[in-house]
Amino acid sequence: MPYFQSSTALALPVKIATWNLNSIRARLPRVLAALERHEPDLLCVQETKSMNDKFPYEELAEVGYVASAHGQKTYNGVALLLRSGEGQLENVRNGFEGNPIPEQARVISGVFNGIQIVNAYVVNGKEVGDPKFEMKLAWLDALDVWLKKEFDPTKPFLICGDFNITPDDRDVWDVEKWQGRIFCTDRERAFVQGLHDWGLQDLQRKFSDEAGLFTWWDYRGGSHPRNLGLRIDLMLASKTLASNCVAFEVDREERRKSTGEGAPSDHAPVIAHFS
Repeated sequence: MPYFQSSTALALPVKIATWNLNSIRARLPRVLAALERHEPDLLCVQETKSMNDKFPYEELAEVGYVASAHGQKTYNGVALLLRSGEGQLENVRNGFEGNPIPEQARVISGVFNGIQIVNAYVVNGKEVGDPKFEMKLAWLDALDVWLKKEFDPTKPFLICGDFNITPDDRDVWDVEKWQGRIFCTDRERAFVQGLHDWGLQDLQRKFSDEAGLFTWWDYRGGSHPRNLGLRIDLMLASKTLASNCVAFEVDREERRKSTGEGAPSDHAPVIAHFS
């Protein structure tokens, strides 16, 4: 399990995590077990694939979490899961101004203990040259405009989720194979770089420049045990917030199969610890 720890002691630890579930209903036993194991104060989830009226609010409440969901039938869906008694989640909003595909539930935002949080499930894009790839680029452009209009990178701010973008070649298991392909194009990576230029820091890279620290592995071909993956689940924080990030974790073990908790998502949970 990649785990990065700074020398700074955690006084009052706050954990914020992000995880693409690939269906919260299909993965519910694993979600409940992971919540009890990690106890994040806030879990940002993507690809819930659930309408709001079908969301497992009661099951989550039984393990101490209150959910705010922005759902959609069969596809997409994002939610914020707040641990009871660990602060407040305020100003929760679904979607974003200027979204070219507002019918798709891909963004939910709120304020958690003074931290502005954006939880995003970026459009996949299918493949370069496909109309869905052009829609991805348009969606990223619109999101970029909204972020820079709505938020201040000099204040505590975090955008996290499944970006469906690898920031650079260290985040790809086979650079030659993936060169110029979806998730790895210059145009997609320019969006992430633009957030860096705006003032955000990649929290995983704060602790390690190592290649091969992935967050997603295909279900096929033994990709996970062979570490044939991509790093597409990101946590980008303003420097004010990043300076208080004292540890970072990718729960690679959660990606393994477990008969007791059912089949895994193809993504691993990513967790940041703040002092």
